[in-house]
Formats: sequence, C-alpha cells, structure tokens
Amino acid sequence: MNIGTPYSASATKALLLGAGELGKEIAISLQRHGVQVIAADRYPNAPAMQVAHVSAVLDMTDPEALTRLIREHRPHFVIPEIEAIATGALQALEAAGEAVIVPNAKAIQLTMNREGIRQLAAAELGLPTSKYAFAASYAELLAAVEQQNIGYPCFVKPTMSSSGKGQSMARDAAELQAAWDYAQAGARASTGKVIVEAKIEFDFEITLLTVRALNSKGETETHFCQPIGHRQEAGDYRESWQPQAMSAAAWAESQRIAAAITAALGGLGLFGVELFVKGDQVWFSEVSPRPHDTGLVTLVSQRQSEFDLHVRAILGLPVDAELAKIGASAVILAAAAGENVVYAGLELALEQPESEVRLFGKPQAYPGRRMGVALAGADSVEQARARATAAAAAIKVAPG
Repeated sequence: MNIGTPYSASATKALLLGAGELGKEIAISLQRHGVQVIAADRYPNAPAMQVAHVSAVLDMTDPEALTRLIREHRPHFVIPEIEAIATGALQALEAAGEAVIVPNAKAIQLTMNREGIRQLAAAELGLPTSKYAFAASYAELLAAVEQQNIGYPCFVKPTMSSSGKGQSMARDAAELQAAWDYAQAGARASTGKVIVEAKIEFDFEITLLTVRALNSKGETETHFCQPIGHRQEAGDYRESWQPQAMSAAAWAESQRIAAAITAALGGLGLFGVELFVKGDQVWFSEVSPRPHDTGLVTLVSQRQSEFDLHVRAILGLPVDAELAKIGASAVILAAAAGENVVYAGLELALEQPESEVRLFGKPQAYPGRRMGVALAGADSVEQARARATAAAAAIKVAPG
C-alpha cells in the first residue's frame, strides 16, 4: 500500500460519512497513517470535523447531494460511520467503479436495515436468533405478538435506527401501541416497518469485534478481539468492559457466528457483532460494519484500538487484535440542553488510577446525549469498571 501526502496530488483520501465520536477516532487513526480525511455530517463542527483536513455539511440521505460530494473529492475510500445514508447512491457509485465503499455497498445496505440483516442471518445462514417478525402496521404487530408465538414481554424496534433510538419493551398489550408509536418516531429513516423480537433469557450480551484483513499473501483472514461485555439503558450503551468472561464452548460458538455473518457481508474492515449468551448457548442479535460504541473500551485495553484495526484493515496493513490489559469504559452524559458546553471535574476524574478521558467536543448538548467517555485499566474487570464509572461520574456537563 502506497500512502501519499495530504493536500498534494499524491494524497490518499478517505471520506467519512458521519463525523461523530467514532468517526473522530477513525479520522485520527487515518491521519496517523498519512491519509487525508474528509469528514461529512448533517451539522457543522461535528467531532470528526474538528480533526479532519476537510469537512462538509450535507443531508447524507439525499442521493444527489451524496453523489456530488463523492465526485467532488474523489476519495480512495468511502467509510460510512452512521446508518442514515443514501445507500442506493453508494451502490450505484460502487457498481460504476467510482468509489470503494468500506466494507462494500451490499454490507452497508443490509446492516442499516434490520430486516435485511435478520433475513441474511436467520433465513440464509441459519444462525440462531430470537423469535422475530416484521410488521408494517399496528394491526400486523399485534397479530405477530399474539398469534405468531412472539408473546410478551417483547422488544419493538424500527427496522432502521441506532443507539437505542425507537426501541422499547412491551410487557403486555396495553404497552404495545406505545411501543409502535415510539418506534415510528425514533426511526433514523422511516420505512414504516418494525421488527418485534421475543425476549431471550440471556446471562449477558457481548460485542465481538471481528476484523477481516489481508495477510502477507494477500488472502483475507478473520481476527477476533476478546469479547466485550456491556450494560445498556433504554437500548443505549452506558458501560463496557473487556474481556467478558464466558465458557470455552460459548466463545467458540461466538466466533463461529461472527465469522459466518462477516464472511457473508464480505469486504475488509472491522465489524461489531452483537450476541446474546446464556451458558454455552449463543444467539445472533445485530452487526455493524464499522467500529462499535461499546468498543471505545479498546482505546485503553488493546494496543491497536478498534479504530486502528479498522483503518489498518482498510489500508491492507497487518493487524493485531490481542488484548493488552483489562479495561472498562463509562459514558459521560449531558444533563441539560444547550450550547457553549462546559466540562467540570476533569481533574477529579483523572485521579482514578490508570484512567483516561475522551471529550468528544459536540457543539450542542441535550439530556442524555453522550458527550464523552471515561476509560480505565486495572487488574480485574470489577476494578476497571469501578474506576471508569467513578471517573465518568466526576465530570459534569453543562451549557456555558
């Protein structure tokens, strides 16, 4: 792989579609490898824009605007970081040979729509999943729950959303209408459809970061990071830790499932495969063809973070997915809405041993918005979690 010089005719260019906190870390890793970064998002001064060479503000669900952006900059790599993208435009540009989509346009299309990825995983690959159904109306949803063996409690999610948006649990028929309404309001891009899933009695859930990268012979190999455990609230992550203890049988099954789904999607890069685990049993939940928010813990736990692994795989460079030390992450949330955000308590947070803090620099806060993350290493998962949560709790976020 030859890398050019930014701002020159030889520049190797990467376009980030989505410039949030995950995109910011991807941008930093790309720049460390000499790549010129263009960061695009729907609002100005997004986190990745603050470290990119060039930035652009546009509606990425507009196929014409997205096509113009790619043709203007002619990047060597187009790296989607969010779901709300005009995937049809990406498919057309890829088919015409005008853009290299990471990992590929098919993977982006399938994974941004829960219907597509669930059909691939369950129907085509035969991977174990929860009982599920799709519904295009409340009447279809009610029938699926009460007549198709989904039952209560169940989870209702938009077919297109992320970070827990639009997801809720219905414990009985009285809550099902509210779950339908919430899913319609919280969708990233409205399809009018939801997926409803039966509840699985699992012990814990993990993110298995799975990397498809080239070896020295130019062959694609699959690498696995140690499993990441995480805690969620309202479908959004609050803590993560690495490694998550699990049985040898469950670990082997997790790798089998992750290898199967990522091979079917194809391409090079890092995938975040979400799995439910109970004893030796494992179920597939979801997959994202990009670094995962729970994988922020790898900034402290691995020598090559999930962002470094993604970039190295994209560039055709060697990867090392080994765990360096036990680590944990805890999110830093805003308590109120406003701009000119001020962060207090950083010195208190960093009193925690082996701690680090990443403030994302988002230009606007609102209640519950993820504004940063605290990281900590330790000799045990329990100690690392305690340090990370204490560090996160010490930081107060408020409008200036």
